[in-house]
Amino acid sequence: MTKRSRGPRSKTRRKLKGRLKEKFKVEDSLKKFVEGESVVISQNPRVQKGMPHVRFKGLIGKIIEKRGESYAVKFNISKKQKEIVVRPEHLRPAANINKKANKG
Repeated sequence: MTKRSRGPRSKTRRKLKGRLKEKFKVEDSLKKFVEGESVVISQNPRVQKGMPHVRFKGLIGKIIEKRGESYAVKFNISKKQKEIVVRPEHLRPAANINKKANKG
């Protein structure tokens, strides 16, 4: 009997399924973020290039720098700081957090 495949997208059927109904928009890949801006990681299943691992879905981080067409994002998981490189299609601005930071 063959061994089951355990690739990076295994067990993600429900996690990445919801946004398939949306069409691909060019504006998503042209988004601009400023260094220090808070963003939410939300994978777009229509674009595999530059997609972060599913374990990072929904986490809030800060933009450190731009690397080519992608952005380096830094965030905390428990006591550790992680840094990943993500394309703009898989990032959304964290609206509430950015508004609070600008007020205070």
